[in-house]
Amino acid sequence: METKTAVRSLAGLAQDSRLSIFRYLVVCGPGGAVVNEIAEEIGLSGSTLSFHLKGLVHAGLAESFSEGRYIRYRANFSAMKGLIDYLTLHCCEGHPERCRPAKAS
Repeated sequence: METKTAVRSLAGLAQDSRLSIFRYLVVCGPGGAVVNEIAEEIGLSGSTLSFHLKGLVHAGLAESFSEGRYIRYRANFSAMKGLIDYLTLHCCEGHPERCRPAKAS
């Protein structure tokens, strides 16, 4: 993943509603959810939800496809994995034992 793509993905998640929508789509798995299901779960109006879904699609983190009269959205799992891999590529300089959480004092 290029830095520019990572920044676009992170920017797509840098808002409460979009992050909630994305996390919900991840929970839904590859089948995703239609707009009405997402709206009910997240508690957003149709126009606001549409705006945020468009942002996630633009960021490459969600995909949409027609399903009859409905539009179904799903998380783009390969993009999510790519972002996680990018963020952790040089984690702890090859010493995974350093990645353990610090003990609380």
